[in-house]
Amino acid sequence: MAETIDMDDRKTFNGEAHMDEPMANGLNTHTKSSPEPLSRRVLKAVKANLLVILTVAGVIVGVLIGLCVRNVALTQTQTIYIGFPGELLIRLLKMIIIPLVVCSLVSGAASIDPKALGKLGGWAMLFFLVTTLIASSIGVAITFIVSPGSVAVNKTSGFDDTVPAHKEVVDSFLDLIRNIFPSNLVSAAFQSYATAYKLVNKNGTGGNITVEKVPIGTDQDGMNILGLVVFAIVFGVALRKLGEEGEILIKFFNSFNEATMVLVSWIMWYAPLGIMFLVAGKIVEMEDVGKLFASLGKYIACCIVGHAIHGLLVLPGIYFVITRKNPYTFLWGILTALATAFGTSSSSATLPLMMKCVEENNGISKHISRFILPIGATVNMDGAALFQCVAAVFIAQLNKTSLNFVQVITILVTATASSVGAAGIPAGGVLTLAIILEAIGLPTSDISLILAVDWIVDRTCTVLNVEGDAFGAGLLQHFVDRTSKREGAELSEVAFEGDVSAAAPEHSPLIEKRGGRDDAEGGKAELSTNKESVM
Repeated sequence: MAETIDMDDRKTFNGEAHMDEPMANGLNTHTKSSPEPLSRRVLKAVKANLLVILTVAGVIVGVLIGLCVRNVALTQTQTIYIGFPGELLIRLLKMIIIPLVVCSLVSGAASIDPKALGKLGGWAMLFFLVTTLIASSIGVAITFIVSPGSVAVNKTSGFDDTVPAHKEVVDSFLDLIRNIFPSNLVSAAFQSYATAYKLVNKNGTGGNITVEKVPIGTDQDGMNILGLVVFAIVFGVALRKLGEEGEILIKFFNSFNEATMVLVSWIMWYAPLGIMFLVAGKIVEMEDVGKLFASLGKYIACCIVGHAIHGLLVLPGIYFVITRKNPYTFLWGILTALATAFGTSSSSATLPLMMKCVEENNGISKHISRFILPIGATVNMDGAALFQCVAAVFIAQLNKTSLNFVQVITILVTATASSVGAAGIPAGGVLTLAIILEAIGLPTSDISLILAVDWIVDRTCTVLNVEGDAFGAGLLQHFVDRTSKREGAELSEVAFEGDVSAAAPEHSPLIEKRGGRDDAEGGKAELSTNKESVM
């Protein structure tokens, strides 16, 4: 106690000496030093957020380039050349999707304790389901309020007539289940199962011939990411079940995963340039911007406003209520990934950058981010569900069809369920829109209107999708931290060199270490801690 008083006296003495002789005491000189110049602070902030600034600048510059180049008469070949740097970015990101998803899920499922794995998966699916339902409800509500379908829309001029093939609702959901269990893992990397139909003539009684539409299985281009995700999780759990025999393979997947993330960090610095040319190329491709917005402007506004409400108010609100942390600081940390989502319009292609951002900027554990984010990129489609609900009600209004309560509920449920199977690729949500229209008896031919402006709406869809994934990871991190504090054990702990389930001592290692010291050392350590807290 006397030593503490001496310390206080010494501090007072040093404070007086510091006033008389500023250079005499180095410690107090540091305390009383003048604030850092503004220019240096700005430079530090720019260096810390350089990638974010470059990515956002890439989007803005890309818009300006696209608007300027539109005034020049370009051939289609020249337009393709303008978008070439952006095409390279998408190819680079797609190149590492499969190794990243498979390796991260295998290592994540193998490293997380089975009890924690079940809890994490349960909380994640609950969050994804609730937020998707909320997004769908916002989409329906805002479309009824604005009524974009009340404006006359020209269905023939300038719109794309590429409409997805008609498919029965039951077959659509059966395809989803089939894709969960791929028959060939290699082909699942670039193909998925889809139902087609053929007409079969049957001889009926009395010489009558009936025609039956028989579903047949076909393979369509596009990665079966859902099947790969399910296989990777189950394979990871199986490796953990092996115990020591599976450790070598677990280490392999972890090393592969880390190497992939190094590649991601290199690609991130090319992203601003690629995004700039992606955006510029899309704007140059547009034929008649004014006519498009005049015809479908209210529909586009409904989608964008709905995405903004869900992404800037609902998701941050849920995050704040549960964690009591600033959600917009969290958003700033993933801004690079959000800008990339806007440029690439693909949640799967944004996945590598999102992992990097949440781990480095938002403090999310690797075990959580690399397990939950690939699942979220597959099953969590808030933006797609909202857009599909807006489109369905919009098409109903165009056809002068009044929707009753049962049909509205059908839209909500079908949009939430079908968004799970939506491919994480550009225009993936449009392909599942036909399921909703069939469920409520609306013509699928009007999807051509949606395709005409899908390149605009799909970008905000993708931003909302990946934002929901990131907030889901943040909430799971909060859940794990809170649970570990309450139970005294880290649920997401990884042990590659031993048995995770081994009983750990209930007392803290720090207490054990301190107990091994003599009383004098313990007293000094405590006194030193008190001094530091006073200082």
